[in-house]
Amino acid sequence: KRIDEEHMKLLDELFSGLKEFEEEGESLLERTMIVYGTNLGNAHAHTTTNLPTIFAGGGFKHGQHLAFDTERNYPLPNLFVSMLQRMEIETDKFASATGTMRGLEFA
Repeated sequence: KRIDEEHMKLLDELFSGLKEFEEEGESLLERTMIVYGTNLGNAHAHTTTNLPTIFAGGGFKHGQHLAFDTERNYPLPNLFVSMLQRMEIETDKFASATGTMRGLEFA
């Protein structure tokens, strides 16, 4: 638990630091995309589904918690397709992606 708390403090420092700096009228956080997570959804069972993931920056609408059906979820690469499209890379494919990430909209 203590290690997790320290990780979250460091992540907060990173986000806060990026918010402080501006470039071309935007905070550096808005000009950066950060994905933070783990490769296990349940470390005890070693499952690789329903991964807890934090996504920040990049001009997306944030300040929300997106939760998805654990049985009919879609793959994490859908997030990466959304990120690529945000960078104006015209693609609908990345690894096992089936589209973009639902609920994640541009700000």
